[in-house]
Amino acid sequence: MNYNHPLSAVAKATLIDEAGRNDATIDNGATTREITYLLHAFTTTSNPAYRRAAERGIRYLLKMQYPNGGFPQFYPDLSSYHHQITYNDDAMIRVLKLLRTITERTGDYASIDQNLRAQAQQAVERGIACILKTQYVQHGKLTAWCAQYDEKTLQPAKARNFELPSLSGSESVGIVEFLMDIDHPSPAVKRAINSAVAWFNEVKITGYTVRQVPDATQPKGYDRVMVPEPGATIWARFYDLETNKPIYVGRNSVRKNSLAEIEYERRTGYGYAGTWPAQLLAKKYPEWQKKWASQ
Repeated sequence: MNYNHPLSAVAKATLIDEAGRNDATIDNGATTREITYLLHAFTTTSNPAYRRAAERGIRYLLKMQYPNGGFPQFYPDLSSYHHQITYNDDAMIRVLKLLRTITERTGDYASIDQNLRAQAQQAVERGIACILKTQYVQHGKLTAWCAQYDEKTLQPAKARNFELPSLSGSESVGIVEFLMDIDHPSPAVKRAINSAVAWFNEVKITGYTVRQVPDATQPKGYDRVMVPEPGATIWARFYDLETNKPIYVGRNSVRKNSLAEIEYERRTGYGYAGTWPAQLLAKKYPEWQKKWASQ
């Protein structure tokens, strides 16, 4: 939905009609984006209806949080993998960032009800506790995070067929950056950050990059390939939980050792490798260390 353009009568009627569905989600920026938009609309217009709607959205986020601090991808629809604690695509982290902004009471968020701000603060604290509890311990050593966890056991969990339990070279970046924004971090938070950064450095793939190359024989007219490139560094989206070996998984859920072995539709339609931690390692982490390492 593009909120920069007026809704047509049909689109508006459809949205109103779908309000009673049970598949509300935090996936792909849903709900957090709408809350942010409504609060800005209230600041701009002073229309209390916009603030009330935003606060209903905030109450929804608070209600969907598990007692252990995790957030499912959907609520109240908990079917399939929707019930799992979901870091995938930064879903839970995006919610925690919004709730933390609410507690700071600045800008568009200054008007939020005092009681909601207190609840948001508690939710953030529970969320941080969940993040620390779900950091994966590999042979006695803290590493990074998986994209999904069972909400009861806090063990890594499978989502879609091509998303097996595995350490994430992508989602772990957003988690670390969220933790680095904590003011006066505790020893446990510092340990989590330092351990994850060490893991990023351990599992990086040097001397290779991913490129989209023209290929007239393929359905889309191009292919996506991993090729040697001196000086380049990338990370896999998925790493084996026990060996840290990059894994590539298609819709048949079979692990492969290379991107080339994945079916064309997934190979070109999903990000199996990227530079996600690069800026974190090069700039953000050194700045964080300088500020907090000795405190």
